[in-house]
Amino acid sequence: MDAIEGIKSNTFVVVGRVGMDLFPAPGIATEDAETFHADMGGSSANIAAGIVKLGGRAALVTRVSDDAVGRFCVNKLHHYGVDTTHVHAEGGEARNSLALYETRLEGHQSVIYRNGAADFEMSAADVEAVDYSQYGALVTAGTVFAAEPSRSAAFRAFELARAAGLPIIFDVDYRPYSWPSPQVAAEVLSKAGALSDVIVGNDDEFGFMAGGKDRGLAKAHALAETSAQIVIYKMGEHGAVTFADGAEIRTGIYAVEALKPTGAGDSFMAGLLSAIAAGHDLKTAILRGSACAAIVVAKPGCAPAMPITSELEKFLASHPGASET
Repeated sequence: MDAIEGIKSNTFVVVGRVGMDLFPAPGIATEDAETFHADMGGSSANIAAGIVKLGGRAALVTRVSDDAVGRFCVNKLHHYGVDTTHVHAEGGEARNSLALYETRLEGHQSVIYRNGAADFEMSAADVEAVDYSQYGALVTAGTVFAAEPSRSAAFRAFELARAAGLPIIFDVDYRPYSWPSPQVAAEVLSKAGALSDVIVGNDDEFGFMAGGKDRGLAKAHALAETSAQIVIYKMGEHGAVTFADGAEIRTGIYAVEALKPTGAGDSFMAGLLSAIAAGHDLKTAILRGSACAAIVVAKPGCAPAMPITSELEKFLASHPGASET
């Protein structure tokens, strides 16, 4: 299967969590806040929302808590135009993930509540109910593999997607607090990476899978040589190195006055996929993804900060070139 051709359909099934984000006004510490703004969060949900805002179609596969917070998350998915056909409520004591983060760089604090997360209850039956022929590609993030039964369900989704001819797009998205141990995380994330056609991760994440940050770039290159069609190795302010078709592409970032560090990776993925779907070459698509990331870190929130196409084009017109790496 060709990953680019699958992405060009601009229809994605996205597997993984949706949660609630709470954040105080810009510059305010959480402990000093008197009010918080609430919106949607969760890496997979953010990616799905970003794709839709840029003109694509995305359906989320996950579970939410059967309570007011779960309903809040579903309502927000509807608000952003994400298909919720495969979002199911989980009863009992399962709860939606909750993120509290600040719109500031100096002293930035981010607190994530993931104990008994409803999305970890996603089952094989949930992913088997999806008609994969309706989509061009499957997208997921590493957090979906952190606990059972979600882990097995996600690998089952990989099997079904591949059987249907869909490329698998994987954002490593390693969050230590979700995993039982670093050893389990390294093993499982490496397995997921080996099964994926497009892999996106930062230098810490590839280094983690390789057993040392100094070996991360070699790990990314090896995945591109052995299994994946596209591997993007992100290096924060130093841009990215992409391995594809035996070539190496180096790209920089767009300089902005950042308000926060959160949301950049999700917006990058949405921008990358949407740009490929629109017919841009890979280097241009990576740069458009970088522009989306820059837009998000310069605004409060994650999903609400993600650009629509006209906002992205306006940003690119006023930022004619990314920094050189």
